[in-house]
Amino acid sequence: MTRILYIFLFFLLSTASFGQNQRQISFNEGWTFSLADELQFRREAYNDSKWEQVSLPHDWSILSDFGSQFPAGNAGGALPGGVGWYRKSFQVAAKDKGQHITIHFGGAYRYTEVWINGQYLGKHSNGYLSFSHDLSPYLYYGGKTNVIAVRVDNSQQPNSRWYSGSGIYRDVYLRYQQQTHFLPEETFVSTPTVSTKKATVRVQAQVHNPGNKKLQVELRLLDATGKPVATGKVDLRTDEIDHTLTLDKPQLWDVDSPQLYSLHMLLRDMQGNELNAQTQPVGIRSIAFDVEKGFYLNGKPLKILGVCLHHDLGALGAAFNKSAAKRQLLTMKEMGVNAIRTAHNPPATEVLDLCDELGILVYNEAYDMWQKRKNKFDYHLDFKEHHLTDLAAFVKRDRNHPSVFMWSIGNEIREQFDSTGTVLTKEMANFVRELDNTRPVTAALTETNYEKNFIAQAEALDVLGFNYKFEDYDKLPKEFKNVPLIASETTSGLQTRGVYDALHDTIQFWPASSKDKFVTNGKADFTVSAYDNVAAYWGTSHERAWLEVKKRDFLAGIFVWTGFDYLGEPVPYPYPARSSYYGIVDLAGFPKDVYYMYQSEWTDKEVLHLLPHWNWKSGDIVDVWAYYNNADEVELFLNGKSLGKSSKTDDRLHALWRVPFAVGEIKVVKYRDGRAVQEEVRRTAGAAAKLQTRVIHEDFETGDARDLYFVEVQLIDDKGEAVVHEDIEISFHGNAGVDVLGTDNGFQADLHGLSSPTRKTFKGKALAIVRVRDAATAKTLLVKSKLGELALSLEKNK
Repeated sequence: MTRILYIFLFFLLSTASFGQNQRQISFNEGWTFSLADELQFRREAYNDSKWEQVSLPHDWSILSDFGSQFPAGNAGGALPGGVGWYRKSFQVAAKDKGQHITIHFGGAYRYTEVWINGQYLGKHSNGYLSFSHDLSPYLYYGGKTNVIAVRVDNSQQPNSRWYSGSGIYRDVYLRYQQQTHFLPEETFVSTPTVSTKKATVRVQAQVHNPGNKKLQVELRLLDATGKPVATGKVDLRTDEIDHTLTLDKPQLWDVDSPQLYSLHMLLRDMQGNELNAQTQPVGIRSIAFDVEKGFYLNGKPLKILGVCLHHDLGALGAAFNKSAAKRQLLTMKEMGVNAIRTAHNPPATEVLDLCDELGILVYNEAYDMWQKRKNKFDYHLDFKEHHLTDLAAFVKRDRNHPSVFMWSIGNEIREQFDSTGTVLTKEMANFVRELDNTRPVTAALTETNYEKNFIAQAEALDVLGFNYKFEDYDKLPKEFKNVPLIASETTSGLQTRGVYDALHDTIQFWPASSKDKFVTNGKADFTVSAYDNVAAYWGTSHERAWLEVKKRDFLAGIFVWTGFDYLGEPVPYPYPARSSYYGIVDLAGFPKDVYYMYQSEWTDKEVLHLLPHWNWKSGDIVDVWAYYNNADEVELFLNGKSLGKSSKTDDRLHALWRVPFAVGEIKVVKYRDGRAVQEEVRRTAGAAAKLQTRVIHEDFETGDARDLYFVEVQLIDDKGEAVVHEDIEISFHGNAGVDVLGTDNGFQADLHGLSSPTRKTFKGKALAIVRVRDAATAKTLLVKSKLGELALSLEKNK
């Protein structure tokens, strides 16, 4: 059993043993759905029997084919918005009468209104935040059926600079508690003092105590084996708790060893009867920034090696799935990432759970705009009324996660350029610190002149993030004195996996300047070369961006735009491009070549990656690159003949050769201390002869029944060589109990809907995302193509 699964089960069992008088149940199943919009749908007696049966999380937009007619545009993913209604009937046992029963939504995009038994509960305007409603006053108990109705309005378009998704796209729970209970959003666990010898854990909490009972709180801090390491008891004289536990020789949470404890909080009356319990994972760690030396974790310097991630999960759209999120995070961690930036909105809480468990720092971001809009119908419409209440919900929801190390109140905010930015920055930064004074507050800025940067002039931010403009890095400490700095967004390099164009001496900018909305000299097939030499005009190459941060200690770290391709924002092209080109990994989860540049720089793994493929025409002169590490030099061979040695330089992070094509093979050999230690080969491939498949499940298991199977397909020739110069259509068919949720190939201008079970390979690859709905049946997936049919067993494959 993996360590992560063990921790999950431990926390689950701990909660069960301490939670006799409370429970939280999934409320994801048994919903009906309609894309019609009538107010009568809210009524308790409405007959929804002809509606579609759906399970949550649910994103109705991703189920469509892409189209130019949708008002979100291709910046919003070229997919529809609209208004959707959800209804669910359920019963509450008579024994639960008198309980405090709430419904908790992890997130719904965008304007969300909720009714229970015809009673209106309220409206929520932030599509990325969790929210709850108290159902208790309106419920029926015993055998009478309750009806909940939810209207989700994403009809005002465009309202986002990327794909948002539509619907109740995160998990929903019912929470049952005694009337006297802890208020989960008011619990705050911090670690004021941390060392390898001793640590303190401060527990602040609040109790809802309508009867003003005399109460006692028991605190127990358990290590990963279940052993108590610190305990305490508090007699409540008010409804608030502020108690500190001390433990010796703590196991510290860090990016290499993310040790987690479990805090059990038990609420009793003075007769010893249990009233409520709460379990909270705890990571003991310290964070600090230094103006000259960057970032420190647990007192040790750490260069932050980060990527920005949007919230969509490729072919799943915005519909959250924990195993799909784990796949993204582990793919990044394998590359060497130790931090992510949630761009540009609060993530699902389960993402933070995973980052806690995996050892990934989180730069947690609240807003992409304030009062000044970036799209006609974006959050600026709601900012004035809701920005502080939403900010409170954001911080309170996420402040107990050890992975969260910074709060960002905005990204490239337009108030940066006038005095309203100063006022709002002071207001929000101080407000965040009132809720959590243990983490720095930051914002991602673009203006590198202090006199023009009104957000920086507020002098209310603890760390200043700067996006792009590496040419100005050295002036930043002079312009913005005595404030720690971080490269909050870099690169915006553009690539399509597996596409290789002739190189040019300098980087190409697509589009070339702000005068052009799209590239004017792009390619008719809407691809971009995978050599690291194309970027948006505000960015640069991956190598250059990293080199500029790497050499400057005062920059605490880097966040590359982006880790994965994402739906929407398909710079540099207009429609039919419908997803981004920025990712180090494509939308299907297949790494682009530059992935291995980062891995060679950010890890100690033995890395040797050779590009491109070796299928060209006679007379072609091919640029051959190799990313490598832990070596002095590498040597290239063409059909057994040496073409010479090459190495990285201070300004170039790859070896390179220009090679006349000849059918056969190229081989690169890595040397350390004069000894060959690693090699990699590319061979000329023939016609596609069969499919090579890989089913991945256990690697991304989370212990959830909805854990997915990721089926990767590669075309190969009759000798087993990867075929990248030919593509065919593949279809995926599950037997009873096996659902194909989506397919992808990573090509940014493929207009075939991502929920389709058929997909044409791109550069020889395709992906299917599969769910096993009924574990009792034989779990088989058929993969069909003109090359034949494969039957894949989904019984614990890797």
